Amino acid sequence: MNTLNDTPTSERVHIAVFGKRNAGKSSLINAITGQSLSIVSEIAGTTTDPVYKSMELLPMGPVVLIDTPGIDDDGELGSMRIEKTNEVLRKTDIALLVVDAVSGVSYEDENLLKIFKKQDIPFIVILNKCDLLLYQEKIGENSLYVSAEKGINIFELKEKIAHIDIKRADKTPFLEDLVDVNNIVVLVMPQGAAAPKSRLIFPEQQAVRAIIDKDAICVCIKDPWQIPSCLKSLRRQPKLVVTDSQVFKEVAELLPENIKLTSFSILMARYKGVLKYAVDGIKSIENLVEGDSVLISEGCTHHRQCDDIGTVKIPNWLSVYTGKEFNFEFTSGREFPSDLSKYKLIVHCGGCMLNDAEVIYRYLTAARNNVPITNYGTLVAFLHGILDRCLEPLNPPPTEPREYKFNSKKRFISGKWTDI
Repeated sequence: MNTLNDTPTSERVHIAVFGKRNAGKSSLINAITGQSLSIVSEIAGTTTDPVYKSMELLPMGPVVLIDTPGIDDDGELGSMRIEKTNEVLRKTDIALLVVDAVSGVSYEDENLLKIFKKQDIPFIVILNKCDLLLYQEKIGENSLYVSAEKGINIFELKEKIAHIDIKRADKTPFLEDLVDVNNIVVLVMPQGAAAPKSRLIFPEQQAVRAIIDKDAICVCIKDPWQIPSCLKSLRRQPKLVVTDSQVFKEVAELLPENIKLTSFSILMARYKGVLKYAVDGIKSIENLVEGDSVLISEGCTHHRQCDDIGTVKIPNWLSVYTGKEFNFEFTSGREFPSDLSKYKLIVHCGGCMLNDAEVIYRYLTAARNNVPITNYGTLVAFLHGILDRCLEPLNPPPTEPREYKFNSKKRFISGKWTDI
């Protein structure tokens, strides 16, 4: 049976609650959800780490509420908590700034408002504890008097939040625009040791859903060796084949050139709005020199296997392709360095477990620091000499054709890289 929590966190609107200690952030979270999720105390600094709660907020839909530590926390631990709050800012779709209505807007509150405006984050200023005011001054349209303790204007606040439009005007579908009614799409989904038990990973689920929603025909196979028999059993040629990046080489060798091919990772980069950055990042590979630092960043925290794509396969493929040894560093989950200056290349996963705001933040941070960034699927396709082929099905491609023709100098033939 499906539940609210079946919607992945990455697909939920992230609503983060910010403010000073004892402004009433945790009380507000409890009032919005109708549950005692966050510990409430008169002692300043009760919330020590961000608290996440998934819920349904109509008419917006699935959301995740994030309670953050006070932005005015002090001491060594306080600094660490503030850093956690800053990390939350990276993934925030809507910001709620909770202000003690009696004390008024503080210097710290003003700084947060500047950040919201700079990062183009929609926000609401919530003047909490309004029941303690003798009178209420006139406030702006994106502000609201509230009492979390007395329940005053909580319904109005939820209505105000739910009607904020945060949809990206340029949001690209996952693959719905690449297929038509009754088109056949083949998905190659290896289920190795790293695959989750009894379920498909999110991009695979998303692909299946997109195909059936378009009234197209979805054919799923587990291993590349099944491709010839799969094609033989079909009366019509598939419009598209989508594969896991780890088996790109095997799929490309078995799939006729006239059948379009791409990967879940490339589609995810396109869906998140960062594919052009990923493609541009490929251009830096030929400039890497011995000993350069390369960051490989995962958005999830799955248990690493002996043949893990991020920590084993990609470092090996990149070193063998270039004939050079690099200093590889790895991050996972919510970790992402604020200082990227030492890296000559960043290779990021597809980002399926991160929301759009977090993914875009990471790519823009790399761009602002002039550090090339690409993703797993784009890099693996390039290293196997098939990036042109895997970008061709996209509608439109991430850049003009003359800009993304990557004719790799080498091909992986008979177990080794060969000059061509």
